Amino acid sequence: MIHFNRRRWMAATLTAAAAGLAVWLGGCAGIGSDYTFSQAQLQAALERKFPFNKRYMELFDIQLAHPQLLLDPQRNRVSVQFDATVDNRLFFNQPLKGRFALDSGLRYDQPTRSLVLQDPQVQQFDVAGLPGQFSRQLNALGAILAEQLLQGYPLYTFKPEQLRLAGTEVEPGTITVLPNGINVKINRP
Repeated sequence: MIHFNRRRWMAATLTAAAAGLAVWLGGCAGIGSDYTFSQAQLQAALERKFPFNKRYMELFDIQLAHPQLLLDPQRNRVSVQFDATVDNRLFFNQPLKGRFALDSGLRYDQPTRSLVLQDPQVQQFDVAGLPGQFSRQLNALGAILAEQLLQGYPLYTFKPEQLRLAGTEVEPGTITVLPNGINVKINRP
């Protein structure tokens, strides 16, 4: 009789364990199906990638520093504002400082595993003390910065383990800008 109860107890225990495992695995299926990054997480990731220094046409040295990320959920876009420094020893006695801002969509770049800027557009490029004859060149420089140098610039780089689900590699899909972060859906294989 004791032997029979022990079997019944073992069967009940295994059944309960199997049910619990099924519930747990079912719950895990939703884990990793999307990522939501807070604005603070994205801001911290962006700050690690700056200052950004670039020489343009062997004439201008440009530095963008102190990025500030703003989210625009209505348009599903982001804005990034920077402190800008423009230096040209031929034309200026000292580096000029100002503000540079751009507006951009986002896309996933598979080779770098990064969420990158897509089609950035200049919203503002103001430099204090810039002589009037250089304002047109500065506007052209801002457009080139946005379209050529910052196109595809990484906002966030995924860790390899973030793109593995149950031992299978997955890729980000739909990217949605939220009021307080960015949501990235994961395409399941």
